Amino acid sequence: MDKYKLTKTAFYLTGVTMSISANLSPLLFLTFRDMYNLSYTLLGFLVVINFFTQLLIDLIFTFFNKYFNIHRTVRTTPFIVFIGLILYAVLPRFFPDMAFLWIVVGTVIFSVASGLSEVLLSPVIAAIPSENPEREMSKLHSMFAWGVVGVVILSTLFLAVFGSRNWMYLALLWSIVPFIAFLMFLKAELPPLNNFSGGQKETKIFDKGIILCTLCIFFGGAAECTMSQWASGFIENAIGVPKVYGDVIGVALFAALLGMGRTLYSRFSKKIINILLFGMIGASVCYFMASLTLSPVAGIISCALTGIFTSMLWPGTLIYVEEKFQNVGVAIYALLAAGGDLGASLAPQLLGIISDKFSFTSFAMKISNLFSISTEQVSMRAGLLAAGLFPVAGVVCILYMKKHFKGVICHEENKMGDCRPRNNCK
Repeated sequence: MDKYKLTKTAFYLTGVTMSISANLSPLLFLTFRDMYNLSYTLLGFLVVINFFTQLLIDLIFTFFNKYFNIHRTVRTTPFIVFIGLILYAVLPRFFPDMAFLWIVVGTVIFSVASGLSEVLLSPVIAAIPSENPEREMSKLHSMFAWGVVGVVILSTLFLAVFGSRNWMYLALLWSIVPFIAFLMFLKAELPPLNNFSGGQKETKIFDKGIILCTLCIFFGGAAECTMSQWASGFIENAIGVPKVYGDVIGVALFAALLGMGRTLYSRFSKKIINILLFGMIGASVCYFMASLTLSPVAGIISCALTGIFTSMLWPGTLIYVEEKFQNVGVAIYALLAAGGDLGASLAPQLLGIISDKFSFTSFAMKISNLFSISTEQVSMRAGLLAAGLFPVAGVVCILYMKKHFKGVICHEENKMGDCRPRNNCK
């Protein structure tokens, strides 16, 4: 097992690179808005590009994974992130009139790598011999959340000290992380992947239970990623808290609670369906509280607490699928990842669109005058309020899931394949 120590370290560092890819742009939203005169819709579009690219990679890899050299792809993935971040940082500097185009190009490149990591990291690390594979898997998923904490705090401090106009040097500094991971993978030994295929008899991809779980992870991805992507801009613009305090107290605490929730579940909890329901309800309350309260303290706390409520919505759905189905193939995991990525792309974009459109309405003017806040603050609150409908829909979805799975036998009891109906199953 010692021979895989470097391999595990490289995997965990790759998890951090995913947090860089997902969270660097949101931290720079207002910087891009000021420097390049970008609308909230275009800023939200960066999030769509990120997760939609990952979604496409999920689907492509599902149907064409046999054409990939898995080991070579895993080793190359961090280098792709490195190249994407370099282009993302350098090209807007030399071509400021086309800055958004080059930001998009860099985003697409490192998002391709994130999509590959999303598909490959879990099954590969699961193939490493371990006395406690669940703990290793938990560490892998937790590294993303803890990576967000580091990205938020260090990026915020950098921008506070050196100024937001030097954001490109921040991106260059972060590119060092995936490059180190790439060098590690060159020397790391990867485990054999004899079962990495969909050849065995698997659960059908269009099983009703699978579709419900895909909807669940869609709403969970929307609830988690909308807040993680927009919390920085929301706290600064809508709540009026200086960026350095809002990012560290609000966004970093959100990420810390996200990681804490996943770590605590791996050690103490087993009733995942109740955790999912509790998380959706808590996330709904946090969204509505953050968008409606006029108290800066309550707003920041609501944004931060969303982290612990959404922490298990994505990985928890995967765990639930494993509990309820036998022979879950790569195609189903890719479908679930695609569902999560779709929610993570559509919901933040919806927030941006509503924020842009709502600011020009007469109703926004009335609310602005009534509460003595700007129309921009009103519009961002309206966007976040609309995003809160996703976890509300998630509550409905999970309640229906509980009803559906009440009459099926879990794979621990049923060794014949997929779950089958049973009237007295509890």
